[in-house]
Amino acid sequence: MKTYPMLVKKVIVAVLVALGATVAAHGKSVMRPGDLRCEHVENPAVIDAMHPLLSWINTVKKPTARGYSQSAYQIVVASSKEKLLKCRYDVWDSKKVYSDRSAGVEYEGIALRSDTEYWWRVRIWDHKGKVSEWSEPARWTTGLLYSSDRKAKWIGAPWVGEEARKFIPASERAPESDGAPYFRKSFTLKSKPVWARAYLTAGGYVELYANGARVGDDCLSPNFTAYTNRPHIGEANIVLPNMFTDYRVMYMAYDVTSMLSEGTNALGVILGHGFYDSMSYWVCPFGSPRFMCQVEVKYADGTSESIVTDDSWLASPSPIVMNGVYDGEIYDANREQSGWARADFASEGWARAAIRETPLGTLTAHTAPTDKVVERFAPTSLSKVGPKEWDVEFPVEISGWIRLNDIAGAKGDTLNVSYVCESPLGVHKYVFNGSGRESYAPRFTWYVFRKARISGVENLTPDNLVAEAVNTAVGVSARFETSSPLVNAIHNAWVRTQLDNMHGGVASDCPHRERSPYTGDGQVAMNTVLHNFDASAFYEKWIRDMRDAQNPESGYLPNGAPWQPGCGGGVAWGAAMNIMPWNYYVHYGDRRMLVLSFNAMKAQVDYMTRWITPEGTMLHRRTNHGSHEPNYWLNLGEWVGATGLPADELVHTYYMWKCADNTAKAAAALGQSVDKAHYESLARSVKSAFHKKFYDPATHSYGDFGSNLFALDMGVPAENVESVREALRSELVDRNNSHLNTGIFGTQLLFETLAANGMNYLAYTIFTQPDFPGFANWLAQGATVFWENWNGNDSHNHPMFGGGLTWLYRDLAGVRADELSPGYKRFTVRPILDPRLPRVMYSTMTAQGKVEVAIDRQADDALSLTVEVPCGSEAVVYVPKMAASLLTESGRKVKADKYEVESTLYGDCYKLTVPQGRYLFVSR
Repeated sequence: MKTYPMLVKKVIVAVLVALGATVAAHGKSVMRPGDLRCEHVENPAVIDAMHPLLSWINTVKKPTARGYSQSAYQIVVASSKEKLLKCRYDVWDSKKVYSDRSAGVEYEGIALRSDTEYWWRVRIWDHKGKVSEWSEPARWTTGLLYSSDRKAKWIGAPWVGEEARKFIPASERAPESDGAPYFRKSFTLKSKPVWARAYLTAGGYVELYANGARVGDDCLSPNFTAYTNRPHIGEANIVLPNMFTDYRVMYMAYDVTSMLSEGTNALGVILGHGFYDSMSYWVCPFGSPRFMCQVEVKYADGTSESIVTDDSWLASPSPIVMNGVYDGEIYDANREQSGWARADFASEGWARAAIRETPLGTLTAHTAPTDKVVERFAPTSLSKVGPKEWDVEFPVEISGWIRLNDIAGAKGDTLNVSYVCESPLGVHKYVFNGSGRESYAPRFTWYVFRKARISGVENLTPDNLVAEAVNTAVGVSARFETSSPLVNAIHNAWVRTQLDNMHGGVASDCPHRERSPYTGDGQVAMNTVLHNFDASAFYEKWIRDMRDAQNPESGYLPNGAPWQPGCGGGVAWGAAMNIMPWNYYVHYGDRRMLVLSFNAMKAQVDYMTRWITPEGTMLHRRTNHGSHEPNYWLNLGEWVGATGLPADELVHTYYMWKCADNTAKAAAALGQSVDKAHYESLARSVKSAFHKKFYDPATHSYGDFGSNLFALDMGVPAENVESVREALRSELVDRNNSHLNTGIFGTQLLFETLAANGMNYLAYTIFTQPDFPGFANWLAQGATVFWENWNGNDSHNHPMFGGGLTWLYRDLAGVRADELSPGYKRFTVRPILDPRLPRVMYSTMTAQGKVEVAIDRQADDALSLTVEVPCGSEAVVYVPKMAASLLTESGRKVKADKYEVESTLYGDCYKLTVPQGRYLFVSR
């Protein structure tokens, strides 16, 4: 009889749930939340935020629906998927929250526990008060949140010491110091685990194996950070004080539950040098490679145990006898140890691992994307050019490697892959063991190539070779296409370049010679990246690297972050600290980025004020630490101009203004009125000094090589605007034959500034010029990526000139985010037409959902403009007014009270504000 009350309770609960579902189903909203993210990541494998940010994107199931927006939401979180689906929200139920916010909602439930999986979902109420269906379930997993949870020790190979290798030629180094060692650990589990999660990090690159099988598909991981203090950081060309805000080590997490079993098991690790122990002019190593691993195991009976790295682990040299980010990789298959990571492997002769010093870096969950093989290419040609020599070519230049599949060679023969590249690359060698068909790809380096010569093998077919593109796995989130094959090719070449330069959670200047995370290159190309890639988690990590790299006393941000002493730059590089957080906020609407970065932004501007001249301009003359002579590589202005450079002082002053202005806007967004007033005043003062110092009344110009672009972007006094515009036009058209003459920062401003000042026709002419200097000139020489110099000198894979491509999206397509309503809650669509480009299409996934614009100028001089506005957003649309004054939308005439007619530099436009929906405007 005692079981009846429980039975009755279950019946009542079931009836209530059913009734609730019936009531909720009546009058359901056509909106549906989806694309759930935690900390900007779908189902993150590990987080360590105690109050993670949750986001979703609302869509409408009815294609013709318009005006839909969210009026409220409810987030529920449970400790298991089963509980979530049974409506047992034992972690958090936000209840109904009246808010239109769908991005960056902070978790406010019970305190999160370490090593725990949480399941969540969300439903929303639309503007009519109708509730949606629940979203599909999503999850996040916490890492080792507290120091008491971390039991593992750092270990490394016992035949090397604590110190990093010295920068000496490979021929003079001890061979055993160059290899990538094996590590293994056997252990016994009392039963099949119900939960097993491996937490893994390294000073260097690391691969994990469980019972002989590779765990995960990450490459070149973990991400590159400033791991720890480097005593020899001052022994370099560019010397800074050994003083940084923080150090950091990122740890990954893998679910290995299905890979472990009752009884004896084994873990294995291969450890590469990575940037932790890298030898090059461009870098300063941190120490000898080391790693740390902790596997948390839980059993069905509620008990648990930990398998951790310590000196009971065993180590042995591996077939990777040499590896280095810059040096390349050599693999000797004759040194393979079959089954080395399996439980039944006999490990006689292996040595005990050595305990290593713990890096100083804050242990941080790896929520940033890792590197992966993201694309594969078959050869477009393969030809034999000599005895055992072959030339192979692929469709485009990539960053990655050639994978060798099923190739036969005699024991001891060496296959050598020489990648064709204008910049230095490491070696890629494979020594056959003669066992039959052999396969191999490098693990701990990458190469940059479209072509290669392969020697040392008699027979090859295209099936034996595949080019694997490897980069940080940011997703492509946009599509851009026009009626011009040339414009499309230029855009696509930049996209390829940018991907080639994303490794380890940073963007490099070039993926071969330097491989360094230059802050100036990063800020100049960032908006183009944001308009093409899902880069929120990527920039969360890299901007944090910049805050870590900042000098805590002076506020100075180095030319690279994480700092590497080969990174030359100047004021525009340090300006990344003020430009990139603001760009991030405008694009994603993530206020937390400003909260985390605001003090660093202020500190950087305050550092810049130290270099204000008596005239109120800025001239940076920094010296090497301990020196009295300015170092050229710390004080650059513009960089790699086409035919010349503007004055350093002019460029420095422009960025002084830009940084103060961005900091004032950030202060306004954060409600910091005192700071807002201070930095607004500073920006006005610097702007006034700029105009007074650099404007020449005799020529009505600020100078050549982009000087007028900097002035116009800053804002020229009204009485001088027309004369400066004419000076710029004359400079470009009359003296440069309608070609650009700018470096990387001027090129970023060139096209949009011309468009904003009535010269879009000239912008398009310059953009598509077929000869030097110009983008098309690179392509005409066979390039599939962007180059470092307009004249073709130096690197042939540099994304920095892509900063100017925002003109394609913000002017030709006309899509521009609103700084006052960030994250595309409100945006403008104002395309500028060019008769040479009748069709333009741009689609991008924003924090609110998909934004799409398509312009089609038809033969009868009618213009169609398709606009898609996501849920909860509104767009201010400017439809160019053609010769006759007739505007239709989806075939119906638009009434005059629905629009305004606004005059622009390009003629009159119909101006309308439209909410969510898909619209087809036609202007005839």
